[in-house]
Amino acid sequence: MKRNLFIMLFFTGYICIGQQLSYKPINPAFGGETFNYQWLLSSANAQNSFKDPSIVKDKEEGSLAAFSETLNRQILSQLSSSLFKTQLGEKLQEGNFTFGSLALEIYDSAEGLVVNILDTDTGEQTQIIVPN
Repeated sequence: MKRNLFIMLFFTGYICIGQQLSYKPINPAFGGETFNYQWLLSSANAQNSFKDPSIVKDKEEGSLAAFSETLNRQILSQLSSSLFKTQLGEKLQEGNFTFGSLALEIYDSAEGLVVNILDTDTGEQTQIIVPN
């Protein structure tokens, strides 16, 4: 009896077949497939129950505040365009100009007309290229 049990256990171990397990991460941040990123992001956004307070506040301000902001932007836009036309004329001319804390440098290059704008208060700089 013991001998039959030993033979049966011996052959049972021989007949069992195993397989190597492999792990592949899903998240692209940890080496997973990059095409999973969009799905993971949309899934996380769908489960997110927190709301951004600034977005909620903007919706609550109403149409009067939106109208006031739009009106202010239009007035400032017209003011700045008239200021540029007064200082620079109808067409942008080469040279250096100063408007308060903004310093403009306008010159012609192979790429087109280049406008460098520097805010002297903060040190921020922007470059605009108008193609020929």
